Amino acid sequence: MTHCVFDLFKIGVGPSSSHTMGPMSAAAQFADGLDARVHRVAVHLYGSLALTGMGHATDSALITGLSGWTPDRVDPDDAAALVAAVRAEQRLRIAGRHPIAFDAATDIHWHQRQRLSFHSNAMRFEAFDSDGGLLAERIAYSIGGGAVVGEAEIAANAPPGPLVDVPHRFGSGADLLELAHAHRCSIASLARANAVAEHGEADTHARLDAIRAAMAACIDRGVRSGGILPGGLNVVRRAPRIHAKLIARQERALADPLSVLDWVNLWALAVNEENAAGGRVVTAPTNGAAGIIPAVLRYYERFAPMASDAGAEDFLLTAAAIGSLFKDNASISGAEVGCQGEVGVACSMAAAGLAAAFGGTPEQIENAAEIGMEHNLGLTCDPVGGLVQVPCIERNAVGAVKAIEAARLALLGDGTHRVSLDQVIETMRRTGLDMGEKYKETSLGGLAVNVVAC
Repeated sequence: MTHCVFDLFKIGVGPSSSHTMGPMSAAAQFADGLDARVHRVAVHLYGSLALTGMGHATDSALITGLSGWTPDRVDPDDAAALVAAVRAEQRLRIAGRHPIAFDAATDIHWHQRQRLSFHSNAMRFEAFDSDGGLLAERIAYSIGGGAVVGEAEIAANAPPGPLVDVPHRFGSGADLLELAHAHRCSIASLARANAVAEHGEADTHARLDAIRAAMAACIDRGVRSGGILPGGLNVVRRAPRIHAKLIARQERALADPLSVLDWVNLWALAVNEENAAGGRVVTAPTNGAAGIIPAVLRYYERFAPMASDAGAEDFLLTAAAIGSLFKDNASISGAEVGCQGEVGVACSMAAAGLAAAFGGTPEQIENAAEIGMEHNLGLTCDPVGGLVQVPCIERNAVGAVKAIEAARLALLGDGTHRVSLDQVIETMRRTGLDMGEKYKETSLGGLAVNVVAC
């Protein structure tokens, strides 16, 4: 299928799109279908969700979702207060309606040694009546980027939402190039036409503006917010201190041409520190990689002489078109293919978006996307302590700089290159299949076991 730009960019909350936003959405969907007979609810978590969910605030997300809130509507501060009250009182209002007893310690089950067949991020929800009879049951999978699918959708091979008849369907990078040439238009124009078909002209522009605003607000909050990140690693938020240093040396910045990259690093760090703190972020395409696209977009807005609102919109639309290819033909889930599916995909998307904003041809844009992923192949997902902090936060800064380099390198050429984006996406998929399970967001390998967590 061809994903809309708003399938790749969703406004939500941290620290994880797959381990926080996905479970929250799944819990809200389950709770919404229950009636007044429900007396008790149980949730079973499997695979990566069970192994790293505690560090990703999955339990808090489930409480919030069962209480009727979804990631796009909940305020992070309100959610924290709600979760604290539920834990203290051991009661919640199912779907915001009638109260039931709920003790996270006994009603959420962490099956760390079990993995369901479809995806590592699996959940089973159960609702019981006062006699202990099973009223409802649902198995759901958080497949990355905040998206959730149920077993019925999987059995029917159906997408997680309604299928819209869009004017430009594409399943590969080759399709994108062919469509761009056939219609004599840009990749952004193709993506824009698809979004307008689904949401209308005015709503499409309003949604894109909202995404840009949310990304900018996240950077600005991260730059202002100091302190220590939650979770027990005692990671100090660096963005405010780095910002102060950059402001102090602004007058000398012209003496160092690479000082621009310091600002890019700052913006990426700011977003992912905010994400790690459970703040409001935009999946891009995931929360773990949420800092790359906002940082590169702000680089364009602040430092490109020809920067414009239209260019920024082209950036997001092009990035989403590239992200759609990865989502359909490989994965954007760290629990499925490692961090190459998160930071790697975000780097590829940002490189393509920047090349488009700079006026690159479709071939140059495809080349930029290919470079962005080619040099992230094999990147493992091994978060220390199961937290989206080490190495995730710095990895976003490095990924943002790499995306800029990929775009600039592609724009120096004419779009001709030896390895296609489609070949790189297939290589990424196969690499993910070959990768050991312990390197797929389980905290059982890599840095997660070679660094003392506390």
